[in-house]
Amino acid sequence: MKMPYAVVTGGAGFIGSHLTKHLIHEGYQVKVLDNFSSGKLENLGQCNKSRMIIKKMDLKDFSETMDELKGADVVFHLAADPEVRTSTTNPKSHYENNVQATFNVLEAMRLNNIKCVIFTSSSVVYGEAEVMPTPEDHALNPISIYGATKLACEELISGYAKVFGIKALILRPANIIGANSTHGVIFDFIQKLRANPAQLEILGDGTQRKSYLHISDFVNATMQSYQHFRENALDLKIYNIGNYDSLSVMEISKIVVEDMGIKSVNFKLTEGVEGGRGWKGDVKTMLLSISKLTNIGWKPSLDSKKSVRLACRELIGQIAERH
Repeated sequence: MKMPYAVVTGGAGFIGSHLTKHLIHEGYQVKVLDNFSSGKLENLGQCNKSRMIIKKMDLKDFSETMDELKGADVVFHLAADPEVRTSTTNPKSHYENNVQATFNVLEAMRLNNIKCVIFTSSSVVYGEAEVMPTPEDHALNPISIYGATKLACEELISGYAKVFGIKALILRPANIIGANSTHGVIFDFIQKLRANPAQLEILGDGTQRKSYLHISDFVNATMQSYQHFRENALDLKIYNIGNYDSLSVMEISKIVVEDMGIKSVNFKLTEGVEGGRGWKGDVKTMLLSISKLTNIGWKPSLDSKKSVRLACRELIGQIAERH
């Protein structure tokens, strides 16, 4: 029986590397496409090399994207510029690496007759949601350039699904955390405390509250939703992926301090911008409704606090090894 063949864009990055490892374990032949701007080869070190091809390339190059997607059964499209903060200073990078790259992937899929894409979008497409937990049919009103580019990608995918018959599964994750991460609040806190254990700068007023999910739960949610999508011959489906609860930035800071074994630290709040946000475009409060996903049998194995605790310990160990 022929092994299913998946292409994972951004497959050497944080989420992509975990997904690649899982796909290989599930019997897929996987091609990883990554420009290694944030992805790392060592993230794929434990993968079965006989079932994996790694190609360094840039999805902004359409002809190369066309060549590298040939023969794929499914494309897991995760490649993106993930830094919400930098979208205020370098919006062009977000447009090119998120929107232009997604268009190239979809057009290459169309021309190569590849009929299924799983796209990792983001909870930030909702902006400051008026309903919490926020369901998938809530109004979409991003407040950052990053969020706007993710929404633009969703709309491109929807168009290609309806016009060209490409089957599309769109996932809107909460804050995904765990080993291999190179940005985000936990990673930033660890780096700051390594540099100065006596003081921790916290962007914003510390009351920002969001939902957090460990990478292992995200990968399981991705695969379970994809299995349901295939088995029910669906054409276009959108799922939130998150947790039942949330944590504040201040609560996370205390977990990181405790897990690093620091006895006394001065928490320095910057107070932030626009009502205590960490930066312009930062969504201050986020909690997704995950009822659509739980209705097909998935549920998180760890709550937000346990997810943060595990991710913190993984990253402390990983960062120490790399230094």
